[in-house]
Amino acid sequence: MKALVLDSKENFTVMEIEKPAISEEQVLVKVSYVGVCGSDLARYFEGKVHNYPIVLGHEFSGVVEQVGSKVRIVKEGDRVAVAPLVPCGECDYCERGKPALCENYSFVGSRQQGAMAEYVAVDEKNVLILPEEVSNEEAALIEPLTVAIHGIERVSFNAGANVVVFGAGTIGLMTLLALKARGAGNVTVIDINDEKLEKAKKLGASTIINSVLTDLNKYFSENPKPEVVIETAGVSQTQVQSVEIVEKLGKVVYVGTSTRDVVFPPKVFERILRGEIEITGSWMSYSAPFPGFEWKAALQYMKDGVIDVKPLINEVYHLEDKEAPFVKMRNPDNTSIKFLYEID
Repeated sequence: MKALVLDSKENFTVMEIEKPAISEEQVLVKVSYVGVCGSDLARYFEGKVHNYPIVLGHEFSGVVEQVGSKVRIVKEGDRVAVAPLVPCGECDYCERGKPALCENYSFVGSRQQGAMAEYVAVDEKNVLILPEEVSNEEAALIEPLTVAIHGIERVSFNAGANVVVFGAGTIGLMTLLALKARGAGNVTVIDINDEKLEKAKKLGASTIINSVLTDLNKYFSENPKPEVVIETAGVSQTQVQSVEIVEKLGKVVYVGTSTRDVVFPPKVFERILRGEIEITGSWMSYSAPFPGFEWKAALQYMKDGVIDVKPLINEVYHLEDKEAPFVKMRNPDNTSIKFLYEID
C-alpha cells in the first residue's frame, strides 16, 4: 500500500509498504481523510518520535474493508471515524475508567503506524460508525472536537456562563463551538492573529480580543471577569494570564501544552489562594466506557448540525504533497486552521 513515511527528521518519503494484517478483533480501514495535528509538527520538525520509520496521522476517517472473525458490530462497507488511543485496559487508571491516563498505552500515528497511508488496522472498540449526515471529510475532525469537549467538561459551569478561550487555533475554535453547544453565554476568544479572530467571530464568539493590541488586565478591570478560562494556546504568558483575569471562585482549564517554563509572580499566584480559584488540566479525550462520552457527543453534535466543522477545513492535500501542509502550518503568518490529506 502507499504511505507517507517519516524516515528521518524533516524527511518524508512516499513509498509502498506492507498492507497491515488484522487480528480477529480488529478491522481494516481504508483511509479517506487524515488531519495534520499540531503534535505532528514536533514529530516532523523536531524528531520527537518513538522510532523511525513511522507513518503519522491520528485524526482520520475511512471505510471498513475487512473485519476480524470476532468483530460483531462493525461491518465491511461501514464509514467510520477512529479513536486513536489504544489503552492497555489493565493498569490502575484503565480500571478506574480513565483510559487517557493509561500507563502502558499505544497510539495510532505515534507509537504505532498511523493513517497517512491507504490502510490502518484498528481494534473494533476504537471505531465509530458514521451517520449519513456526517461526511468522511468532516469526520476527520471528530478527534480534535473530542479534545475540546473533554476540556470543557473538566469543570462544571452554569448555562449562560461567561467564558474566555485563549487561542484561536484548531482546538481553540473547537472549544468555542463546543462551549456554544454546551450552553455557555458570552464567549470571548483571545489571540494575536486578527484573521483567526475574525473566524472565531463568524463561528459565534461574542467578543474577540487581540492581546497584542489590548491590555488584558485593564480590559477585565473594566469588564466582567470570566467565570471560566480555557487555555488552548500552550503559551507560558497566556497560561499566567488565565489566572490573572479569571474571577474569584473561577475555574481555569489548561488544554494547551507548554513548551517553556511557566512562572507565576507571587501576586498572581496569590490570586489562586485568595480567590479560591479552581485549576485543572485536560489530557486527550477519553472516558469510560471507551472511547467515552466525548466521542458520542461529538458525533451527535455533528449529526444534528449543532456543530459545523466544515468552516475549519481550509486546504486538502494528497500524500504526494508530502511536507507541504506541515511547512505551511509552521509559517507564523499562516491563518488557515485545518489541513487534511485526502487518501486516493
